[in-house]
Amino acid sequence: MAIVHRATLTPSKMELLKQWLPNQLWFRGNGSTNLARVGSFRFDDPDGEVGIETILVASEGAVFQVPLTYRGSPLQGADLCLVGTMEHSFLGTRWIYDATGDPVYASALAATILTGQPQAPQSFEVDGKLELIPEAVHLRSTGTPDTKVPVIGLAVPDTAGDVTTIHAKDLELSVRRALDLVESSLPERTLTATWDEQLTPVHLASVVRI
Repeated sequence: MAIVHRATLTPSKMELLKQWLPNQLWFRGNGSTNLARVGSFRFDDPDGEVGIETILVASEGAVFQVPLTYRGSPLQGADLCLVGTMEHSFLGTRWIYDATGDPVYASALAATILTGQPQAPQSFEVDGKLELIPEAVHLRSTGTPDTKVPVIGLAVPDTAGDVTTIHAKDLELSVRRALDLVESSLPERTLTATWDEQLTPVHLASVVRI
């Protein structure tokens, strides 16, 4: 379960993305900073150290997938994936990464696609009790529970066009950046999403074994 703190973020996540997104080659917003948050979903880090959140962002009629990891200290060797830092009023300084270069995200994504591991429920803590946050984005995986997932210790991202491929041990994970909202043909091992304005499943990511 992901516990979302009622905290002040400086800068906010969307403020960070307004600076970072226009510089990404896969962002077809013509440099626009007119961004709208469609929704988000989270995965759990089994060690409870890394926050893993994917934000769907709309701009100029397109929707983009932005997976992020939140860390309490820098991730060694991932400088090129650093989105920025923020001050969290509860957790202190947080290093925010494009999650495609973070092995914790790669492990969670692989487990979700291959085994059907669900997205993490999100809750606020209110007066010592957890208050469930309704999900705005709903995931569906083609995975089966008994599928073996290799341990991933290194994630190497490589972006071509609208897709970032994460080379991770015996797997290649493909993460869609600009989402196709009308696509009908999907790969075999796939993660899709729907949300209130999007009832047709949208291809988010897929995996192949190598």
